[in-house]
Amino acid sequence: MLRISFRSSSRRWLYRSFLFLSVTLPCVASGTGRAAKPHPVTTAEADRFVDSLLARMTLEEKIGQMSQIALNSPEGAKRDERIIKGEVGSLLFVRDPQEINRLQHLAVEKSRLHIPLLFGFDVVHGYRTIYPVPLALAASWEPATAERAQRMAAREASSVGIRWTFAPMVDIARDPRWGRIMEGAGEDPYLGSRMAEAQIRGFQGDRLSDPDSILACVKHFAGYGAAVGGRDYDSSDISEEQLRNVYLPPFHAAIEAGAGSLMSAYMDLNGVPATGNRWLLHDVLRKEWDFRGFVVSDWDSVPSLTTHGFSSGPEDAAVRAVNAGVDMEMTSTTFRNYLADAVKKRLVAPSAIDAAVRGILTAKYKLGLFQEPYVPLERSQKELVSEEQRDASRTIATRTAVLLRNQDDLLPLRKDLKSIALIGPLIDSQPDVMGSWSLGAHPEDTVTVAEGLKRYLASSSTKVLATKGVEIERGQPSIFDDQFPSPKPTLKTDAEKETEFRHAIDLVKQADVSVLVLGEAQTMSGERASRSTLTLPGKQEQLLKAAVATGRPVVLILVNGRPLNITWASEHVPSILDVWYPGTEAGNAIAELLFGEAVPGGKLPVSWPRSVGQVPIYYARNLTQIPDDPDTRYWDGSSAPLYPFGYGLSYTRFSLGTIKTSAGSVASGGSVDVSIDVENAGKYAGDQVVQLYTHQRAGSASRPVRELKGFRRVTLKPGERQTITLKLDTRGLGFWSSQTHQWAIEPGMFDIWVGTDSNATQHATLEVTPKT
Repeated sequence: MLRISFRSSSRRWLYRSFLFLSVTLPCVASGTGRAAKPHPVTTAEADRFVDSLLARMTLEEKIGQMSQIALNSPEGAKRDERIIKGEVGSLLFVRDPQEINRLQHLAVEKSRLHIPLLFGFDVVHGYRTIYPVPLALAASWEPATAERAQRMAAREASSVGIRWTFAPMVDIARDPRWGRIMEGAGEDPYLGSRMAEAQIRGFQGDRLSDPDSILACVKHFAGYGAAVGGRDYDSSDISEEQLRNVYLPPFHAAIEAGAGSLMSAYMDLNGVPATGNRWLLHDVLRKEWDFRGFVVSDWDSVPSLTTHGFSSGPEDAAVRAVNAGVDMEMTSTTFRNYLADAVKKRLVAPSAIDAAVRGILTAKYKLGLFQEPYVPLERSQKELVSEEQRDASRTIATRTAVLLRNQDDLLPLRKDLKSIALIGPLIDSQPDVMGSWSLGAHPEDTVTVAEGLKRYLASSSTKVLATKGVEIERGQPSIFDDQFPSPKPTLKTDAEKETEFRHAIDLVKQADVSVLVLGEAQTMSGERASRSTLTLPGKQEQLLKAAVATGRPVVLILVNGRPLNITWASEHVPSILDVWYPGTEAGNAIAELLFGEAVPGGKLPVSWPRSVGQVPIYYARNLTQIPDDPDTRYWDGSSAPLYPFGYGLSYTRFSLGTIKTSAGSVASGGSVDVSIDVENAGKYAGDQVVQLYTHQRAGSASRPVRELKGFRRVTLKPGERQTITLKLDTRGLGFWSSQTHQWAIEPGMFDIWVGTDSNATQHATLEVTPKT
C-alpha cells in the first residue's frame, strides 16, 4: 500500500489564481511528523476562497463535489479514477487512516483543482470507544455530559481522518415502537434542543479548523420520528402547528449552535418526500432560518423519490432534489448520472449547482482540509480506546443510568455479600451492551457485565454465580448483521433450554441476591428495528417471574434503547435500574452503580408506557373535555404512564422547599428568576434534576397542559442544601399559533411548576404583560 510522506520543508502547494493565500501541506502521513494546526477561518476568508475556486470549476467538477461514494459501492478501480477526475466530493465508511491518506493524496495532488475529499462515518455515540446511546445521554439531563461524549468521539474519529459525522439525530420521538428512538433525545422539544446544541458543540469543538473537530450533520429533516405506527421509513402526517412547536425546534437549535450540515429524511412528510420538499429545505431551512451549511440526502433517498411515486424517473428525481435544496447525494449516483444533462436542458439552473457546491467547499475550507488534508498516523495510535476515553465512557455511563424502583433500599448492594447470582442473556455479550451504531468499534474492547462485576469483586470473598438462563434473538435479520452482529443462540433443543432455565433459578436460590440483566439485543433497537410490542423479548419475563418467586432479593438491570413493558416488574421486583446501552465500559460502570461508588441520578427523557396500547404517549398533552380525570381514559386500565417524563430516583433522599419567583409579572421579552431550595436529606452524595414547567392558560390556541422550560442537575452532599435558580425567559413561552400562522409571545397568565419530574407540584403563577 502506498505510504505518503510530506515534510513541511519539501513540498508546498500554491493555488494560483483562485487562492488568496499559500496552502502548506506539512503533515507526515507515515507517522514521523505532526500536523500543523490550521489557522482560524473567518467567513469572509472562506467566501473569497470559495468564490475564486468556483469560478475555475467545470460543471462536471461541481457535480463531483455533490457526489459521495461508499466504501462498499460497486465502483472498483473506477473510484480512484473518479477521484483524480474530480468526480467525487466525499467518501463514506473508509476508516483506515493510511487508506484515507492515500485517497486524499489522489484528490489533492492528482486532480486538476486539488480539492480535498471529505470522509464521513456514522459517529453516533462514539467511534472506537463507545459511549451510551443518545437517548441515554438525554437521560443524564446534563448537556455538558452529552457534549463531553461527542467531544471524545470527535477526537477518536478525527484521529483516523474522519472529519464528518452523520449525527446528531434530533428527531422528536413519542412512540417507543419506533426503533430509532434510541438515537435521539426523546419526546420533548426543549430537552431535545438543549441536547442538540450540546452535541453540536461536542462534535465541532471551539473551531472546525481544529484537527480534532468534525463536522456535525443534523438529521433527519424533518418529522422522521413521527412515522405512522412507529414503523421505520413510513410516512409522517404532522400538522404545521405540531411541526413548528414540537418537531422543528431541535433542528433550529442545532443550526443556531452552528451545525455545518444537515441530512434530509427518507419519508413522506404530509404527502411530500422530505428529500424533495422545497418548503422544508428552502423556505424553512434557508429563508426562515438562514442556514448556510449544506444538505446531504439520506441513503438512496434521491432515487427513492421515484419509489415514492413523487418523481417520474431518475432524472426527475435529481432535478427535484436539487431544486428543493439537496446539495450532496449520499452514495447513490443520480446526481452524477443525470444532473449535467438536466442543467443543459435548463431543468436546473447553474446558480442552483453553484449554491450547492458553495456550501460543500465552504465546509471543507472551514475544516482546514485545504490547508491540512492528511492525518498523522500516530494520532490514532494514541487516541483509540485510550485510558482517557475509557474513563470518560465509564463516567458518562454512570451519569446516564436511571433508577426506576428501589424498594427497601436494596441498592446499593452490601459489600459483604457471600454470593451474587448474575443471570440473563446479556450478561456476557459485548456487542449487546454497546448498542446499535457501534460500527467503528471492536467488541473485544468492551467490558461485559459479568467481567465488570467479577473484576470489581476480585479482592473480596463474594462469589459471582453467572449464567444466562435464557437466550434472545431477533426474529428477522438486521440490516447491520454483516457489520455488527449480536451473538447467535447456542441452545438448540427444548431440553437444553429447559436445563439452562432451571440452572439459572437454582443459582438464584443459592445466592444472597440476584442481579438479572434483561432487555434487548442491540440489533433489536435502531434503524429498521421497530417493534409491534414492547415486551421483554423471548422468555425473559418468565425467567424474571421465576426468580422473584424464589423469595430471594432480585435486582433488575435493563439494557435497552426504548421503554419496555415492565409493568409486572414495577410491582414485584424490588429494584430496577435502567442502564440503556452503556457502551465500552458497560460492566465497570454497572458494577460501580450496583455497589454505590456511583449513584444514579438520571431522569427519563420519555414517558414510560404501561403497555403498547398507550402509545404514542407524552406528558405535554392538551387539556381535554374531562380535565379532572386524565388517567382514566381507558376503561380497561390506567391511561397514565408507568413512569412520568423526567422521573428518576436516587440512593439518597431529596426534599424541595417552596417555589419563589423574582416577580409576579413580566413584560413580553423579559425574564424572571424562579428559585427553589433543594436539600439532600439522605446518607449518600447524589444528584437531583430540578425541572421547571409552564402552562399558558388562554390564548389564540390551546396549549399543552405542561411544557418543560428549564432544568438543572445539581450534586449535593448529605445534609447539603442549595438554592437553585432557573431563569424563565418569556421568549421561551412563545409558540406558533395555527390561528395566526405566526410565532408570538401572547400576554396572559401562566402557571409555573417546579419539581423533579413532569408531575411537579410546587406551583406559582406569572403574568406576562404586553411589551411596552
